[in-house]
Amino acid sequence: MLRLSGGRLPDPDPRYADYPQPPLGAGHLSVEYDPRPSAVREARAEVRKQLEGWGLAEAADVVDTAELLVSELATNALLHSASRFTLTLSAAHGVLRCEVADSGRRAPRVLDAGSSESGRGMFLVAALALRWGCLQNDGPGKTVWFELGTCGAGGCAGEV
Repeated sequence: MLRLSGGRLPDPDPRYADYPQPPLGAGHLSVEYDPRPSAVREARAEVRKQLEGWGLAEAADVVDTAELLVSELATNALLHSASRFTLTLSAAHGVLRCEVADSGRRAPRVLDAGSSESGRGMFLVAALALRWGCLQNDGPGKTVWFELGTCGAGGCAGEV
């Protein structure tokens, strides 16, 4: 089910100002998923489709990284909250912001990427994202987000 949203989303860390929503014409999409294992695959496919549609396909590392990190957040939502989750993507000003909201209250933690078979998802997010965080929602649940730069070393050729 597709649900478009808007408004301002405050960052949980006071060091960062409120995150402005993308200007009119920039990429913004929100999709809700049922709590089933195929939802993670569907969310990854949606990320690739949207980023290609927004003209970010030439930045293959951004698309691949966004797919990987959304997969980790969606998997965490299914494992730890067993609820519907919402994936929100927005791209503007050379930044891609990906959010996964679920009904769980426990904030994710970055674990050491030791030899265990699980628990490395947030380690990957912390290692690969420009920044990330967790926002406790007004109602039940939380939103875990990360940001990636969409401009290469040569800067942005065009605004998304």
